[in-house]
Amino acid sequence: MNEKIILGIDPGTTIMGFGLIKVKDKKMSLILMNELNLTKYKDHYLKLKLIFERTISLIESYNPDEIAIEAPFFGKNIQSMLKLGRAQGVAMAAGLTREIPIQEYSPKKIKMSITGNGNASKEQVAKMLQSLLKIEKLPKNLDSTDGLAAAVCHFYNSQSSFGEKKYSGWASFVKNNQQKIR
Repeated sequence: MNEKIILGIDPGTTIMGFGLIKVKDKKMSLILMNELNLTKYKDHYLKLKLIFERTISLIESYNPDEIAIEAPFFGKNIQSMLKLGRAQGVAMAAGLTREIPIQEYSPKKIKMSITGNGNASKEQVAKMLQSLLKIEKLPKNLDSTDGLAAAVCHFYNSQSSFGEKKYSGWASFVKNNQQKIR
């Protein structure tokens, strides 16, 4: 029986959304979806420290096997991009200190994986997650569903290889699958 936990993070210096799913026998279930609200803090460096600490806390509490993180999209405001990149960096550093594999996904890739439309709205993504994971009530802010969407996107994108053997090449596959050869 194969089982793993995926932590998804939507980094932000105002609100960091996150979600955790458990994958068991290729079926996913919701563990947690929440957000770290940083709006009351003015100091950017304090916000980065809090992002790092919350990510470490989630890792220590839930022991995720993998982390999926939304990559910053290119905006017009350079300062906002720098801050967002730093937020992503400290969340990634937290995972790296615990040697957890990390995968980045673009917002378009996440939306496409969840809804089939790379230009879907946050609301469309949230509604699809609500249906997929049987979430009773969606949160007011959709940052937490964005974090959850990163985890679900990672599950969909790694599903073909989840629980399957890896082969170094054709010869290795043939050697390990004699029963499939006529």
